[in-house]
Amino acid sequence: MHIDLNADLGEGCGDDAAILRYVSSANIACGWHAGDARTMRDTARAALAHGVALGAHPSFPDRAHFGRRAMQRAPAQVYQDMLDQIGALDEIVREEGGQLQHVKPHGALYNQAAGDEALAEAIARAVHDYHPGLKLVGLAGGALVRQARLQGLNAVEEVFADRAYLADGSLAPRELPGAVIVNPVQAVAQTLRLVEQGQVTSQDGRTVQLRADSVCLHGDSAHALDVARRLRARLEARGIQVCPQRAA
Repeated sequence: MHIDLNADLGEGCGDDAAILRYVSSANIACGWHAGDARTMRDTARAALAHGVALGAHPSFPDRAHFGRRAMQRAPAQVYQDMLDQIGALDEIVREEGGQLQHVKPHGALYNQAAGDEALAEAIARAVHDYHPGLKLVGLAGGALVRQARLQGLNAVEEVFADRAYLADGSLAPRELPGAVIVNPVQAVAQTLRLVEQGQVTSQDGRTVQLRADSVCLHGDSAHALDVARRLRARLEARGIQVCPQRAA
């Protein structure tokens, strides 16, 4: 078995250098919810030094709310937003001698695209038009995964170590109690079950079936480094290889 461990980095609020020792992919903030040209370059350089796959982490234009506020933005505008952000990071990555491997939307953009086919189509089309060889990461079972495949992209179905789920397979909204898992032991246990069994228990106690190509660790979480360290050790102890995304 194998699994990708990815982390959202370059956001200025976590121990990126330490986390990079344990993950296999990095989603680098493109400046619209966090970061700037310097943090993009520093994060890309550090990830390359650790042999970690590089990806763009574009968002709504919402630095005030860290990209986590829902926005109603026309799909045509989101298409251009994606091209602008991917292009900005890609230029820096190339200057550092690397190559982008994937794109993973951030925050509200990611969550809305999981259930909005028109928004998901705009994102997937932008990724395809920028470079059809890029993988597109989306919520397991969501609209972004479907639209990625319709565009002929390699779709990566993502699950979360540190987020609770609803019965429909969507992430529990952050404002709900227990939506963010702060106990590292619980986060590791949830992840192992997702990776090995393709299952997670929703907040109302139901068993949800999900495919896990990649596991997200939020780099801005206070427990991100502890979870990354524990999870990497547990996965390898169970004979599960940690490596960059292998999409179907």
